[in-house]
Amino acid sequence: MPIRPATIKDAATLTSIAHDAKRYWGYPEHWIKHWESELTVSNDFVNANDVFVMAGEDEVRGFYALAVRNDKAELEHLWVAPKYIGTGVGKELFLHAMQRAGALNVSEVEISSDPNAEGFYQKMGAYRIGEVRADMDNKPRTVPRLAVKPRKP
Repeated sequence: MPIRPATIKDAATLTSIAHDAKRYWGYPEHWIKHWESELTVSNDFVNANDVFVMAGEDEVRGFYALAVRNDKAELEHLWVAPKYIGTGVGKELFLHAMQRAGALNVSEVEISSDPNAEGFYQKMGAYRIGEVRADMDNKPRTVPRLAVKPRKP
């Protein structure tokens, strides 16, 4: 399945995939609403960042976004359409993202991971560097903060 740069025509589809993938983990709908701005991929975001999609002729299976700042990057998004979770789409997107980061001379990619995705990222070579507060419903909550060294070309 080819991976190509996203265009602004993809933004609505990418936003839908991000919301659906977050719902996959069984979060309450009011949490999804709270995260709406974080899960929304705008035209401006697509134009300002390295956003790539895995897409066939008729559907997008997943996407990622790297926000590059000097020699570091943030993996802002890596989402897989729920029907493709567990099929290797996420792995291929992650590997592509690391190759892309390496080609851009990024020394490290950081990730604020959903707790459900931490194991995936660790299998892919990421390691925990801390936690980020992400309180919900007035209760303490943290999410893992990870880092990974990209593959140099």
